[in-house]
Amino acid sequence: MIARLTGKVLEKGEANAVLDVGGVGYLSQLSLAALPPRGEVAALRIFTHVREDALDLFGFGSEEEEAVFRALIDVKGVGPRAAQNILSGIEPVELAQAVAQGDLARLTKVPGIGKKTAERLVVELRERLVALANAAGKGRPAAGADVLEQLQTALLNLGYKPPQAEGVAQALREEAEGKRLDDLLREALKLLRG
Repeated sequence: MIARLTGKVLEKGEANAVLDVGGVGYLSQLSLAALPPRGEVAALRIFTHVREDALDLFGFGSEEEEAVFRALIDVKGVGPRAAQNILSGIEPVELAQAVAQGDLARLTKVPGIGKKTAERLVVELRERLVALANAAGKGRPAAGADVLEQLQTALLNLGYKPPQAEGVAQALREEAEGKRLDDLLREALKLLRG
């Protein structure tokens, strides 16, 4: 499975790009990932979707975007292409906030999301995306112990196992005092991704 590509941008389309990685051109579907101009080097996080008749690559510019994409494809009736189309119409953090708040009006403004899909997103994803929505909020700096608990909860909601979440929280314990959750979450995701 391909998880990451770093290479020269050969072609850029509205919803895809071709990266030259070691002489091989990889076509990746994109949503909001900002790529440098043609001829420059870009790095994308990749989700590989294998079907009977195709192998599709979906590229992301950030861990948050990939996490929201993965949450979307777990929703009944939302496949990788639909998830990519949804992310083309709304920032991942804004989507997470709309889902966490149950804002059906905002969700139905996104291309590809009707009323029933919006309701399904809220029901099925509220718990998973609320941590990302909270991390993106302005939020006050929390005391070290509080923010570490919030960090563990956020990682669990993103699909990490309890030992992983606890281990990363312990590793960041000294840095936690006075830091916002979103800053710690970024650091934790970097540690988990290696």
